[in-house]
Amino acid sequence: MQEAIKEAKKASKKLEVPVGCIIVKDEKIIARAHNQKETKTDTTKHAEILAIQKASKKLEAWRLLDCEMYVTLEPCSMCAGAMIQARIKKVYIGAMDEKTGACGSVLNLLQDYPFNHKVEIEIGIEKEKCEKELKEFFKQLRNIKKQK
Repeated sequence: MQEAIKEAKKASKKLEVPVGCIIVKDEKIIARAHNQKETKTDTTKHAEILAIQKASKKLEAWRLLDCEMYVTLEPCSMCAGAMIQARIKKVYIGAMDEKTGACGSVLNLLQDYPFNHKVEIEIGIEKEKCEKELKEFFKQLRNIKKQK
């Protein structure tokens, strides 16, 4: 999760919501990414989607069998759907997202529906550090808006 947090910090420096993600296979990082929605002006540029794309390219396969994802914020429904489609084995989540989370907060796409693949979930990995990144980012953003 430390590597995912490093990615989140990269996003924050670009005034992107600080979400970082890594994908691991055989205990090696094969992909890393952070949010780029603002930078790329594209709503689909979430850290998880970008990491899945990079991992697929590296493995030359869309099925990311036996891959695990570490992400600093609970994935939304778009990202949870992509994880199911990519056949991610397990996701480790830092902070939960009570507004748009789709891995247990608002709903649980990964386990509560009869899809052809279920993704294992572990919640609360480095929770405090992940939450701190988010809180500091939104505090900074509010201060920037006040100055304008």
